[in-house]
Amino acid sequence: MPPKPEPSFYEEQPFRQLRLRILTAIPPVVMTLLAIWQVGLGHRWGKQPMSNASVMGWGIFLWIVYLRLITVKLITELRPGELRVVMRGLWRSYRIPLNKVKKADAVTFDVRSWGGYGIRSTSRGTAYIAGGSQGVELQLVGGGVVLIGSGHSNELASGIAKQMASSSA
Repeated sequence: MPPKPEPSFYEEQPFRQLRLRILTAIPPVVMTLLAIWQVGLGHRWGKQPMSNASVMGWGIFLWIVYLRLITVKLITELRPGELRVVMRGLWRSYRIPLNKVKKADAVTFDVRSWGGYGIRSTSRGTAYIAGGSQGVELQLVGGGVVLIGSGHSNELASGIAKQMASSSA
């Protein structure tokens, strides 16, 4: 099997929004406090309290989920003939063939108009956003729109344009 060609563009973007990290940390922190209250101090919580093993198990489980979520990254790769967007940590990979792209433009966008961070589907199209307000908007041949957040949007847009021009020539 021939080796995969190296991507002509590669970018990793972590999700660094502090308020999202704080909100996501609330359940494991609450469960840890409950474990300290019930297991460590010996006070039962509620009329029908969970067993100590359940409290400890749920606390550990919630911390594992939290740590997994804060390590998720948006990875963008431009390879010959395709653009690949991966949410590493969530096992999501999306491939956009460049022959389906009509136009690629570097844009500044408002995250709220796309519904927030992450993978978002709206009436305008689909967005892959990890942070910031810069990205590349792809106009698809079928009329759809795909927005890919990028800290290097000009470089990504020009790389896509070069590949589209070389494939049509």
